[in-house]
Formats: sequence, C-alpha cells, structure tokens
Amino acid sequence: MIRKSIKRNPNQISWLSNALLNLFFILCSIICVAPIILVILVSVTDEMEILKTGYTFFPKVFSLKAYEYIAASGQAIWRAYGVSLFTTIVGTLLSMLITCMYAYPLARSGFRYKTFFSFIAYFTMIFGGGLIPWYMVYTHIFKIKETVWIMIFPYLLNAWFALIMRTFYKTTIHESIIESAKIDGAGEFRTFFTIVLPLCRAGLATIGLFCTLNYWNDWYLPLIFVNNPKMYNIQYLMYQYLLSIQFLSSSSSFSQSSLAFRDLPSESARMAVAVLSIGPIVFAYPFFQKYFVKGLTIGAVKG
Repeated sequence: MIRKSIKRNPNQISWLSNALLNLFFILCSIICVAPIILVILVSVTDEMEILKTGYTFFPKVFSLKAYEYIAASGQAIWRAYGVSLFTTIVGTLLSMLITCMYAYPLARSGFRYKTFFSFIAYFTMIFGGGLIPWYMVYTHIFKIKETVWIMIFPYLLNAWFALIMRTFYKTTIHESIIESAKIDGAGEFRTFFTIVLPLCRAGLATIGLFCTLNYWNDWYLPLIFVNNPKMYNIQYLMYQYLLSIQFLSSSSSFSQSSLAFRDLPSESARMAVAVLSIGPIVFAYPFFQKYFVKGLTIGAVKG
C-alpha cells in the first residue's frame, strides 16, 4: 500500500501554535478590557464599600450616588457634550483635509519646493514659539478667544500627521496612477479627491483616529482660552468636577460640619467622571477599524 504524501501549506500553522496564539491574544484582550470594567464597577459601588474593601470586581453594595452628583449639574453636562461633539467632528474633518492637502505635494516628485515645506514641518516638531506668542496669536491676531473655534484651530495641522500621510502617499500611490489621470484630463483637485484619497483609506483612518482622540480628550485649550462655563467641553467640565470633589473631600471644615459632605462620593465620582468622558469615543473605534481593514486591502498598481 502506497501512502500519498500530504503537502503542507507553508503558511499553515500547527494546532498547538494556533491554540497558544489564541490564548496569548485572549490574555492581552483581558488585560486591556479589565481596567475599563473595573472603572465602571467602581463608579456604581457605594462609597463606604470602597473605603472598606477598596477597588474590586465584585462589589457587594451598589450605588448611583456618583452619577446623581454629576447629573445634578443639569444642562451643563449636556451642553458640554454638545461642545465636545461639535469640536471633535468639525475639527477632525478640517484637520484631515488640511493635513492631507499639505502632505500630498510633499510626496510628489515634480513639486519644486517640497524640500522647503518638509523642512518647515520638521522644524515645528523640534522648536516651538513658546506659550506667550502662541497665546497672543489666537487672542490678538485671530481673536477667537471665548469661542468654540479656539478649541479647533490650534490642532488643525499636525506636522507629524502630515509626515505620516506623505510617507503613505509615497508607498501607496504610484506615479503612473497620477499620470494616467492627467492623460484622461483630470486636474490636480479631481485627481486628489477622486483617485488619491480613496486609495489612502488606511492612512486616513489612522490620522482620523489620532485627530479624534486629540479633540475629544483635550482640556488644555479650554483651560487657557475659555472662561465662559457655557463653552466648556466635556473633558474640562469633568476636570472642574474632579477639582470640586477633591476640595470638598479634603476640606476638614466642610466634612466635619455637614453630613452631606461626609457622604460625598469622592472615589466613585472620579470613576464616574472617567466613564462619562470615555463613553462616546469608544464607539469611534469600530468605525475606524473597518476602514483600517478595507484600506489595507486596496491595491494601487497591479503587476
């Protein structure tokens, strides 16, 4: 009896290696997700229970006092969410547009001044003008202090993101594609918006995610430029809540004279602030992940 030799696929791995890899990634996922679950559980745990047993995945006494304390602000929190959503959506779209348009000529071999503009991008990454000139530009020249645009304009162009897109253009968009578009009569803007950008979805998803995180997590710009509470975004409003909680919980005169201040949910409120701050941005990751996968499978020049 002649045995037939079974040819093994060189890209196929053994069942043991596959099981070990799956176990490794499951452990990595647990390590990443466990802190978020702990924060959520602590935010709904009674304050006295936290002081007795500390942080735990299995709380015995549940309480929503932390969320009730934050919700007592009324419309302020919803207004702050609206400001954050507006600055994140509008700022991300404008930042992606400006970054991609700045990086595109730097990746073109026929652009005469690409070295000069690349040097400008590198220079701003190494040296900065300082806080005072930066503050004076937006308060005396642009005059957008105390407006929602002050939380958008400073992050419109990031030199590092522009260099990432320049590299992505060079490695993804072949010169023959642009030459073919020119032969068909397409101009520079039509080539850029209808041919180049659709082929660079992975790069767009990358810088789009970075821009979204920058705008959503920003609390520094409201701290410097905004004094009107109606213009606070959610991160800066939560920052104000944390300062208030820290002051009330550490003030002995308040905590000893009032039962309400003794029952202040300081630890659980800190976790509730974190949950409210990261909540909406979590839904952005699946959206960008879809375009990561699609963009990586798009080919440019076929051999």
